[in-house]
Amino acid sequence: MYKRIIRCTTPALFGLLLTGCGGVNLWPFGSEGARERSRVPVNATEFLCDGGKRFHLRYLDGGASAWVIFPEREFRLDKVTAPAGTRYTNGSATLEVDGSEASLVDGPTISYTGCKSAGG
Repeated sequence: MYKRIIRCTTPALFGLLLTGCGGVNLWPFGSEGARERSRVPVNATEFLCDGGKRFHLRYLDGGASAWVIFPEREFRLDKVTAPAGTRYTNGSATLEVDGSEASLVDGPTISYTGCKSAGG
């Protein structure tokens, strides 16, 4: 008879203990109210392009190369001689920058045109 009473009260007691821990957050990645951090990379300029496309650009080595940043990948381009503006390439992708405007072509299918610096 005593065993039956213990079995019946144990789940109720366990539930009571859990409700008492309601204010404790053991999730290591912040709380629901935590603010999301900015996705803009440090020292990078955001470019907004035609068709709602965007990318971030960070200059390296005093402008001798550029680091192109997309949400899913990043790559480096090296400065080459250009007739106007500044051109960077890695043999596959080419970035042309003229003041606060830019265009980026990456292979035969990826093209970012009409890009303007978000800050300028």
